[in-house]
Amino acid sequence: MEITVYRVYSKYLRERFGEKVYKLPISLPLTCPNRDGCVGKGGCIFCGEEGGSFENLPNILSVKEQVEKNKDYISKRYKAKKFISYFQNFTNTYLPLEDFKRYVEEAIVEGVVGISISTRPDCISDDYLEYLAKLKEERDLEITLELGLQTVNYHTLKKINRGHSLAEFIDAVIRCKRYGIRSCVHLILNLPWDNMEDVIENAKVLSALAVDEVKLHALYIVKNTKLGEMYEEGQVELISKEEYKERVITFLEYLDQNIIVQRIIGRAPEENTLFVNWNESWWKIRDEIVEEMEKRNSKQGIKCNYLNGKALKGK
Repeated sequence: MEITVYRVYSKYLRERFGEKVYKLPISLPLTCPNRDGCVGKGGCIFCGEEGGSFENLPNILSVKEQVEKNKDYISKRYKAKKFISYFQNFTNTYLPLEDFKRYVEEAIVEGVVGISISTRPDCISDDYLEYLAKLKEERDLEITLELGLQTVNYHTLKKINRGHSLAEFIDAVIRCKRYGIRSCVHLILNLPWDNMEDVIENAKVLSALAVDEVKLHALYIVKNTKLGEMYEEGQVELISKEEYKERVITFLEYLDQNIIVQRIIGRAPEENTLFVNWNESWWKIRDEIVEEMEKRNSKQGIKCNYLNGKALKGK
């Protein structure tokens, strides 16, 4: 279905590069500072052993092998010619800088027009950004840091054992802008400790910071995690699918219309999970949200009237 109620990522890429662009996922043998004791142990309470990369090729393959294998498959299936190499799992800028450089440069093969790098807000520093800015100019690449925030509610960040607060996120976005690196923010809109006010504040903070992109997903609960134990013991209660849809619509209404939306609900593995997307397909829930927004005559940004001196506008 053609989506016109929010800024769709695939449409942006087509306009930017002149044709459809596909992501090539990459998995590295790494961890994050919230697991190895640097800022915490055990990781976020929802994070499983795969770190969000359940569809990736095994990381025993080199970066170039992963990129070439995925590129070959996608090229043949979709006649694709342009790609984004996507470092997907865990905290990629937690690598030593020289290792990070080597992996990134290995991912730049023929047809790659961009690099996306998943990381944490507290693992962004000038050294890494300076390197990425230089690479962007030298190789004519679009480079995006995908920042796992999950929520602007710093009380909830503590509950999920995130290991950083809101301040680190704000600092990371400001630094990305200083070096001309794009930012994409990951949010979970149905964390058990967040309500609709938090959803609206998520949109407001991202809009005020003028981030480039956002990824929304519904919380899925993995077995053998702290959150999984809490869920099985009845310590947490998840909102209904209808409430999630309402939260997404509200978020989009308050989100600046210039921010690109990579997705409004994510995919998740059914195996080894206790809860995934209310046992429905992600695309069905997405279509229901879009249809409801069309029915209401709602669009991204229609309630984004709070920036640039809101109190002065009524004078």
